[in-house]
Amino acid sequence: MNIHEYQAKEIFRRYGVPVADGGVASTPKEAESIARSLTTDVIAVKSQIHAGGRGKAGGIKMVKTPEEAAKATRELIGKVLVTHQTGPLGKQVRKVLIEAGSIPKREFYLSILIDRSLARPSFLASTEGGVDIEAVAAKSPEKILKEPVDPAIGAQPYQARKIAYALGLGGPHLQATVNLILNVYRAFIETDASLIEINPLIVDQRDRVFALDAKMNFDDNALYRHKDIQAMRDLNEEDPREVEASRFGLNYIGLDGTIACMVNGAGLAMATMDIIKFYGGSPANFLDVGGGASTEQVTEAFKILCADKNVRGVLVNIFGGIMKCDVIANGILTAVKQVNVRVPLVVRLEGTNVELGKKILKESGLAIIPADSMADAAQKIVHASKTL
Repeated sequence: MNIHEYQAKEIFRRYGVPVADGGVASTPKEAESIARSLTTDVIAVKSQIHAGGRGKAGGIKMVKTPEEAAKATRELIGKVLVTHQTGPLGKQVRKVLIEAGSIPKREFYLSILIDRSLARPSFLASTEGGVDIEAVAAKSPEKILKEPVDPAIGAQPYQARKIAYALGLGGPHLQATVNLILNVYRAFIETDASLIEINPLIVDQRDRVFALDAKMNFDDNALYRHKDIQAMRDLNEEDPREVEASRFGLNYIGLDGTIACMVNGAGLAMATMDIIKFYGGSPANFLDVGGGASTEQVTEAFKILCADKNVRGVLVNIFGGIMKCDVIANGILTAVKQVNVRVPLVVRLEGTNVELGKKILKESGLAIIPADSMADAAQKIVHASKTL
């Protein structure tokens, strides 16, 4: 789960990570009120969307008075920002962060994430702050320091000092930087975050080290332990189809292809998408109904798949283990009748009670195309979707 910058900064404050004073506003009046409470010569009005590149898209404005903050808010609220992370449709601004503006004297990059290759948290730090870290990695990889952390003992002060010195933040900035790094690690672990990114981390004109920006992502599987963080979820920032799928315990991710996939198991889902591509098609989604899907879940899955106007065919690829093939076959029939599927439907069943499942589908009288293998299923759905 992602959260907004202003929410990440609320968590930062809780853990002693320094950030600028400010607050979130949904109206010009609220923005003006917050701006009046700030002691600063410059006020930043920052659009709140789940995407980077806001500044380049005109989503961040620097003003000098509360009245100007209200005017900037009026211009930004309702605006659709298109950045390199939003896709061509962009994201609509519904809130802005009003905070004391800062003039960076130096900018850095700092993040912590899970390094899958090492199976442990790792810090990434660079003197090239304020720009995309991907660009730094591609052009100047030597400017990125990677510091893995042993989860058994946590981040150590010597590691924080190593990062600080690598950034050139020794001397009078050393202790503040060390404290910030250790507090970031504590926030990462205690909130079950999957990513904390500060870009940029700055030294301002008053020689203060603090986070000018803040980004946090969380492990969805751990949110039951953090009701306060779960309450920060902004459904407006998520794909409506993914939101609907989550209501029924379905794992769904929308893609831009034309062949919808319904499978049970993440590995089978990946293999299904791969084989569709292999035979010249393009998957429209990743949808995993899990190992024990009910008729209701299968029906809702079909509703979500068929609501996508780009879908020109549906491939159901089920391996019956815990979920028996005859049960999924009956679920498919119920779903097809309720949803009124108007595109070609290919079904491949394998596993427990497979012959019974195939018999149920064959005798249904519905226009369901059976398949005997993954390759057979992929070829049939690609051909059928192209001739629709």
